[in-house]
Amino acid sequence: MVNAKSVKEAVEHQARTETDRVLDDKRKPTEVLEFFGIQPGMKVLDVFGGGGYYTEILSYLVGETGSVTLYNNSPWNAFVNKSVTERLKDNRLPNVKRVVLEPMGLETLEEKFDAAIFVLGMHDIYYVDEENGWPAIDKEGFLANIHRLLKGGAVFGIIDHNAVSGTDPSVVGKSVHRIDPAVLIRDLTAAGFEFEGESNVLRNPNDTLDISVFDQSISRKTDRSILKFRK
Repeated sequence: MVNAKSVKEAVEHQARTETDRVLDDKRKPTEVLEFFGIQPGMKVLDVFGGGGYYTEILSYLVGETGSVTLYNNSPWNAFVNKSVTERLKDNRLPNVKRVVLEPMGLETLEEKFDAAIFVLGMHDIYYVDEENGWPAIDKEGFLANIHRLLKGGAVFGIIDHNAVSGTDPSVVGKSVHRIDPAVLIRDLTAAGFEFEGESNVLRNPNDTLDISVFDQSISRKTDRSILKFRK
């Protein structure tokens, strides 16, 4: 049973910054975390968690008996280091652990998690952009390690920007930072996850699916899939 009250309290926590709160209307964290079924007491892995928007909400949601691991690779960390350091300074989120590892470095982690989320970043594992500091990722090995780190029955929640159906993820991942959700379902199923369903709360039928997610006309208003998988 999803603890809707706990999710609501986490999102409304008084310690959250106004910078984060202004994003809630576009990101709908209450609906997302209720759909994923994240509960107090869980150990959660936030994959490519960026600056930690979801990490902080999860910290309040899982509480003192749970924990959150904010994981970024080094290119992501270089981009968000200042904001993550500010978010975690003075031990303000004591149940959060910060981890910076290259994707195959996940092999070194042994902790088992009750849930994982991968928000707006899975398209990044499909393309290479060496000139801008984004090396190739062994996506099969990466997803296999996430699968290994999750306990049996654990949820893996994915959110990503939708691309036109049938497009090559190695192309549209780099050019417009999107992905065909059918590719996500195909590859996560191949990695051993069971697809449980999706939520439509972040869908936008007016998005043409073919322009960059950073274009001001569509920024924070993209058509996004919310997909729930289980180990």
